[in-house]
Amino acid sequence: MNGLSLTLSRGVARVTEAALGPYQSAVIRIGFAGTWLLFLLREFPHRQELYGPSGPWGWNLAKELTADNHAFTALLWSDGRLWFEFCYTLAVLAATALMLGWRTRTASLLFMVGVLSLQNRSVFVGDGGDNVLHLMSIYLVFTRCGQVWSLDARRAARVAATRARGERVPADRVGPVLWAVLGLALGTATLTGRFDNGWLIPALLWTAWAVLGLWWAVGRRAAWHEPRALLDVIANVLHNGALVVIMAEACLIYATAGWYKVQGSRWQDGTAVYYPLHLDYFSPWPGLADLMSSSGTIMMIVAYGTVMVQVAFPFTLFNRRVKNVLLVLMMTEHAVIAVVLGLPFFSLAMIAADAVFLPTSFLRRLGDLAARARGRLTRSTGGTVPAPRSPEDSTADHVGFTA
Repeated sequence: MNGLSLTLSRGVARVTEAALGPYQSAVIRIGFAGTWLLFLLREFPHRQELYGPSGPWGWNLAKELTADNHAFTALLWSDGRLWFEFCYTLAVLAATALMLGWRTRTASLLFMVGVLSLQNRSVFVGDGGDNVLHLMSIYLVFTRCGQVWSLDARRAARVAATRARGERVPADRVGPVLWAVLGLALGTATLTGRFDNGWLIPALLWTAWAVLGLWWAVGRRAAWHEPRALLDVIANVLHNGALVVIMAEACLIYATAGWYKVQGSRWQDGTAVYYPLHLDYFSPWPGLADLMSSSGTIMMIVAYGTVMVQVAFPFTLFNRRVKNVLLVLMMTEHAVIAVVLGLPFFSLAMIAADAVFLPTSFLRRLGDLAARARGRLTRSTGGTVPAPRSPEDSTADHVGFTA
């Protein structure tokens, strides 16, 4: 019984004392935000046709659909072009801020609003990658994804260095301004009835806004150590739970895709691979598609290999080496899909989802390479940039339960 209690205590301590997977959460933040940003920039010339009030899927049709499914979209708050341009620009800025890790808590909320608003406005113009982005934009709100590889981490390192020198830390003015603007926007939307279509997303936004204000207020009072420790524990639990959900979501996607393929005959006889290669929509490189489809061996390897990898992946999580091999295979498969079938954003979204399983040692080596490249670039330009603080080197007080 004592052994069980000790194991349980250690498990609780591990979940509460730190936000696990800082590099994994950072890479999925960069991956999903970067994918969405590239999509918005690629479709910028066609934004009116895809999501605008005068597009084929008109404003009235979208309004009628969201009245039935209660989906959240800020684009239907007004049918004016100026409002649409504002929302689209805000989505671009939010994706950029989240990718760079600037004010990640606020940026993740705005990123979620941008993704949901555009996708729910025109539900018939997306693909499977949009579904992944849709879900992950919500999950990212609950993660502490700015611990490393972010402007927030760089700012935290500067603050820590200033305190270590015994100097006074300048007051943060940007955070309170963002919080006040966000509160004003939420209050206006609530009072004008913009949130009457559904309660889930508005409740999430209001809760996050209140927590951000509480976090800032507690952080300003040095004597409020225990409330800050409690908030850290809650944030760590939410972060770790969100990471588990993201991993489970990725496993569910591959498991369901693989088992549905097994049940049908299209993947057994190769039709599911051969037929899309001869559709104009999925053939940006007809010569390459013809080369692949002309070989029965290639068709068999692709069809059976895809099914086996997707079915097997959830079971390989218990073996690190096998899992890493399958990760390479799946990411390679998505890269091939991006080139051969012309689905770059679907592939980028799936690669970003796969990245949550990448080993920490590999991600740290990748970060070190990027830091050295940045250092060489900085030296060549004559500037200096402080390196972000690693979570392992954090000087923050211990929080959470200990075994």
